Amino acid sequence: MEASIKLWDFFCPNESCGNYGQKGIGNIIVYDRYGKDRRKLLKCRTCNSKFSERRSTFFFGLHTEEGKIREVIRYLLEGRSFREAAEAAEIDKDTVQRIWKKFVLYCEESMDVLLKEFNIKLEDLIALLYSRNIKART
Repeated sequence: MEASIKLWDFFCPNESCGNYGQKGIGNIIVYDRYGKDRRKLLKCRTCNSKFSERRSTFFFGLHTEEGKIREVIRYLLEGRSFREAAEAAEIDKDTVQRIWKKFVLYCEESMDVLLKEFNIKLEDLIALLYSRNIKART
């Protein structure tokens, strides 16, 4: 995560907390740091729950540094194989596969949320994006 995090972008992930899911209300503080990258351990002042700064992000649960994760995803989106991406990023092929699996799942879940939120079918969204792309080219 970036060096200076914005605490108002975080919310308490504890579903039984009175401030669960509410951003920017001042209940989140930096409690400690942990790990080799000295990630921030955050704390909700309402319920005293502690959680990682990576919680509720794509990077949560991945132990590879974020820059390396982004690099791997770029390689794979360019069409490189898992093995090629692993060699280019200088990490294990199994790690590349774990990153890709999580990335695909994250994209699917994000798309599902957006489609439900805007009450639109995937086919309609694709048609809209395709028609706008055609118009932009002409």
